[in-house]
Amino acid sequence: MVDTKVNLLGIELDNPVIPASGTFGYGYEFSEFYDINVLGTFSFKGTTKDARFGNPTPRIAECTAGMINAVGLQNPGVHKVISEELPKLKKCFNKKVMANVSGFSVEDYAYTCELLDKEEQVGWLEVNVSCPNVHGGGMSFGTQPSAAAEVTKAVKKVTNKPIIIKLSPNVTDIVSIAKACEDAGADGISLINTMLGMRIDLNRKKPIIKNVMGGFSGSAIFPVALRMVYQVAGAVKIPVVGMGGVASAEDVIEMMLAGATAVEVGAQNLINPYACRDIINDLPRVMEKYKIKSLKEIIGGARV
Repeated sequence: MVDTKVNLLGIELDNPVIPASGTFGYGYEFSEFYDINVLGTFSFKGTTKDARFGNPTPRIAECTAGMINAVGLQNPGVHKVISEELPKLKKCFNKKVMANVSGFSVEDYAYTCELLDKEEQVGWLEVNVSCPNVHGGGMSFGTQPSAAAEVTKAVKKVTNKPIIIKLSPNVTDIVSIAKACEDAGADGISLINTMLGMRIDLNRKKPIIKNVMGGFSGSAIFPVALRMVYQVAGAVKIPVVGMGGVASAEDVIEMMLAGATAVEVGAQNLINPYACRDIINDLPRVMEKYKIKSLKEIIGGARV
């Protein structure tokens, strides 16, 4: 009998599989396909202080082994998330949920985190300083150690729940940014968000996406994500949540060996709505194949 349980910042998860923000809505949408309580938890759609319509269309482009999106953090705003989305979720999900938060100023981040911190169902706040497809915010906070640290300090002042800072891969030194967040009080780090990419329509000879560029995700980015998780996990003393191109139970194991305590699955949910359920069901088989008795025991096991 294998043990798939992990502990993420004081909360035990039945397994390390977490659907990533932006690919799983507010959860109840996927409950129409299967019982989402099989998940370790999930990170709900990126939430901002005010409602956002998002970027103009077209904002999705397909590419080899992945996709590019420039949705632009479309969401109803934190007040409606609390009054409408979380009550719907509570009817179908009986575990703690991870709240993903974005902002366009330090004050925005603090305001939204302070409100969500009060919600009983929220277990962790995943603070996104890494979104590559919005103007005037998001990734701009995640590309400089000082700016990422400033956001971290601001949200830590107004919250009591664990703060996980979500980092961008679109930087030259991700370790320095992770360490700056740790020094500023972050309880955990999650990475990577999407890479920056684009596609051109050969018929129109113009960019496919109205926003020109967007976030590149999918299995093509897995080796880059794995490398960055390995680097950051070896440099900080706080837990790391790994993501980026994860598509199988084998990928989850690989991420954990690189140092991830838990693993988020993103674009795969948009290809197959049962992806996370299938990965969870396959984990015991893969663990037995590689003679792994407990997932807790393999975290960071590949370090040399």
